[in-house]
Amino acid sequence: MRKVKLYIAMSLNGKIARKGGEVDWLEAIPNPAQTDYGYEAFYNSIDTTIMGKKTYDQIMSWGIDFPYAGKKNFVFTSQTDEKNTEHVRFLTENQVETIKTLKNQEGKDIWLIGGGKINSLLIEENLIDEIIIFVMPIILPNGIALFDTFLTDKAINLKATKSHSSGVVELKYELNQ
Repeated sequence: MRKVKLYIAMSLNGKIARKGGEVDWLEAIPNPAQTDYGYEAFYNSIDTTIMGKKTYDQIMSWGIDFPYAGKKNFVFTSQTDEKNTEHVRFLTENQVETIKTLKNQEGKDIWLIGGGKINSLLIEENLIDEIIIFVMPIILPNGIALFDTFLTDKAINLKATKSHSSGVVELKYELNQ
């Protein structure tokens, strides 16, 4: 069975983006060793991405080519007028069932890119298997939380930690399903 992995950076106070969705603060973190924090290896281990509409819109606002071309990409949205693109399929209904189906298909793992609402939905439905968080050495005054809201306690198991010379701390958790 494929795993859904939440691979994400957050501020020390648990924000994954500024209030408007901006992630410009990530570029402000000094990285003298120019490490990719394992991104390339992680990216090669997945063949599918899942993200919320606000995250998708933020990515598209950067004015770059779609960065996940060559992968299957799903965007959760409540807007029924969205048209699928060459790279993205918009999901307006049966979102949880679609993730369950994807997990049972052959293939590589699935990257849950975020944001806070989709993270909450999938953790509440016990569909996140692993969380890999990069805690960045910055505190943001406001922003989007890693998890928007959820109703039940979730037991997680710390599997690994790694500190980087940039001050970034990497935490890897597995969830009890």
